[in-house]
Amino acid sequence: MIFGYARISSKSQNLSRQIKELEEYGCDRIFHEKQSGKDFDRPIYQEMRSKMRFGDVLVVHDLSRFGRNKKQILVEWKNLVEEEIDIVVLNMPILDTRKYKELEGVGQLVSDIVLTLLSWMVDEERERIRTAQREGIEIAKKQGKFKGGKKKYHAGATGRDKILYDEVVKCLQENVSVMDIHRKTSLSRNTIYSIKRQIDNTKVLN
Repeated sequence: MIFGYARISSKSQNLSRQIKELEEYGCDRIFHEKQSGKDFDRPIYQEMRSKMRFGDVLVVHDLSRFGRNKKQILVEWKNLVEEEIDIVVLNMPILDTRKYKELEGVGQLVSDIVLTLLSWMVDEERERIRTAQREGIEIAKKQGKFKGGKKKYHAGATGRDKILYDEVVKCLQENVSVMDIHRKTSLSRNTIYSIKRQIDNTKVLN
């Protein structure tokens, strides 16, 4: 079976182009989600992986849709290859593991070289964006324009926001995992971690 995977990291981006290309490629099933690519702890990606078997093919538009962490990209790629699941990166035809099945060792060598280079570039771009964001915030602070993001879920929240906040606090106190809380409340993991930090900081101050 040919699996297509599309990902964007923010609501301002659009999945349509990726999905269209995966459909045109002939993917049997297409999974897509709005999640950060900093790691592979993504609900939809993990759901897809649980369904993949020997001989299946994973297709992505480009390497950055696969992930944005050099080390984790390399580890996940190796895991897929070892499970004999082929990988196709549409905008980089050389990264198609099916091409080298008859050339023992060559496919791995090509993939290792190109993947290392590309994953490094993805990692560098991610770090460049983060650095630019930090610098922009620092400039805005100096100019008195940066107020910081207004927290939606906190102890003083009201209505549905307070209900969700209280539920997260309750789950954290019961040592429920962040992923399980995410599934239960539909809040992002970043939001849950933010609430956890609020609680931890309150404990320190007290």
